[in-house]
Amino acid sequence: MQKIPDFQFLSAQNWADYTLVDSGNGKKLEQFGPHLLVRPEPEAVWTPVLPQTEWKKATATYKPSPEENGGHWEYARKLPERWRMNYGNLAFWVQTSASRHLGVFPEQSCQWDWADKVIRADGGKPKVLNLFGYTGIASLAAAQAGAVVTHLDASRKVVNWANDNQNLSGMEALPIRWIIDDALKFVQREARRGSKYRGIILDPPKFGRGPKGEVWEFYKLLADLLKACQEILDPNPLFIQLTAYAVKASAATMYYAVDEMMQKFSGVTTCGEIGLSEKSAGRFLSTAIYARWTNKKDIA
Repeated sequence: MQKIPDFQFLSAQNWADYTLVDSGNGKKLEQFGPHLLVRPEPEAVWTPVLPQTEWKKATATYKPSPEENGGHWEYARKLPERWRMNYGNLAFWVQTSASRHLGVFPEQSCQWDWADKVIRADGGKPKVLNLFGYTGIASLAAAQAGAVVTHLDASRKVVNWANDNQNLSGMEALPIRWIIDDALKFVQREARRGSKYRGIILDPPKFGRGPKGEVWEFYKLLADLLKACQEILDPNPLFIQLTAYAVKASAATMYYAVDEMMQKFSGVTTCGEIGLSEKSAGRFLSTAIYARWTNKKDIA
């Protein structure tokens, strides 16, 4: 008997400070707060709807180089060093840097909202681990919903950024533990310590390095990481959320990995793609794949 995944397309909603204005020709035109920016987007293989006069209104454009992940920003006008954005009650800083990334992935709001709903439905104070936590918006969303959060990233810079976001949001009292460490090594140590978590958020990159030069490669180490995460699951787990960018794996691959991890528990596993819908033509721009499990079957 075939087991076909329950596949969904999730488009980010409820943004006031962000808009995917248009996309096409391998680029996307985005409004981040008061600033209009152009960034590369390989998925946008279609033709832009808006004329070039609209695209030329951008304050800055990221120009990629032939090397993977290489490139630089070109500025038509000066941008502030950083500026504030909001999503609901969450506030965070965004800024241009050496990479195309700005400190927020707007499409992830689908995941923040889902985790918020699951945690609030639980009604308790579940312990949640956020691995590869970046600038902490998912951690703030989970803590705001009632979770006690451990946030981990290998970069001291982005963990400090996450702390700034917590302060900017006025959420200093929320129970968040900030950790700078290698994800796999930390989880393995937590298992030896007997630590348990009811929720785990994973957003692993295709490739990365830990604070001591540890190498992370998605295809080589994801299975090991999920197995290690099994060892720190509470006997009554609440949710698992796995998101991946820039990998060749399909959503079905993620589905079966998470489903196998949670097979001894009663719950629902789903998978699909998350993305953004254009203002110009309403096209769905897929940016990442995901799989997630929860014991809240009515929320899956």
